[in-house]
Amino acid sequence: MSKTVLLATEKAFIAAAVDGIDGVCKAAGYTLKKLENYKEEQELLDAMEGVDAMIIRSDLASAKVMDAGKNLKLIVRAGAGYDNIDLPAAVERNIITMNTPGANANAVAELAFGMMVANARNHWDGTSGYELMGKTLAVYGFGAVARNLHRIAKGFGMEFAAYDPYLTKEQIEGAGAKYCAKVEELFDSQFVSLHCPCTDETRDSINFALISKMPKNAVLINTARPEVVNEADLKKLLEEKKDFTYIADVPPKNLAELHAMENGAKRVFVTKKKMGAQTSEANNNAGIQAANQIVGFFERNELRGQVKP
Repeated sequence: MSKTVLLATEKAFIAAAVDGIDGVCKAAGYTLKKLENYKEEQELLDAMEGVDAMIIRSDLASAKVMDAGKNLKLIVRAGAGYDNIDLPAAVERNIITMNTPGANANAVAELAFGMMVANARNHWDGTSGYELMGKTLAVYGFGAVARNLHRIAKGFGMEFAAYDPYLTKEQIEGAGAKYCAKVEELFDSQFVSLHCPCTDETRDSINFALISKMPKNAVLINTARPEVVNEADLKKLLEEKKDFTYIADVPPKNLAELHAMENGAKRVFVTKKKMGAQTSEANNNAGIQAANQIVGFFERNELRGQVKP
């Protein structure tokens, strides 16, 4: 039975990824409806008419959006994070929600490591920096992104540790990383990279008590979600530890305030816009994977990538 799939991307995919999504839909006999680079919520609400499934990126899938799609059965977030989907509202409306695990993982890992290299070399300003070889890197969350980061770090000769509340010691050590039994143990490392979702447990969990444990010239990397770091505590730490650096792909709300501090622009580096998934490869991987998951759901009742509250 033919289905209509809405590709709703306020920040559009590259053309090749859109062509790939369209190709998957056409092969299944589905119609692809595109809403790209839209500016107003009403445009999205209007586009929901007659839609059976939708693919989004960082777009908000609110209860209001769901109610506008009377036929909507499935929402797929083309990426890892899914806090832009109102999951309880989806459950109430019997709408299945999915992400595309692993599709953007290497792109995010390369960005995180690239920012670490740039920071170590003082953003190429001509002054002496330091080398990453032999330094310690610990990750909060040992999923697909962190495992790619581990692979890269090994190539640089770094020591690597991981904490993940959903993995056992045997699983983490079996992958070649040092096991951290508690999140506090991560912050004995010079570098800590965050790869955890924003949940009730993780929101504001990266606080002064944790960050202040880090050694001299410590660096906190955040390519996850801004809300997991307590911004007031981050500011306090930057005021007290002049050698501490925060680099992120997700800007804190008080970024201007942090940059106004002594050497703030050098010690707090944030990308101009969220760039973790902004590679042609990640666009293709996530978009086409999302389209294939939609076809698998309707044709074979597959639930690959399903996420729940």
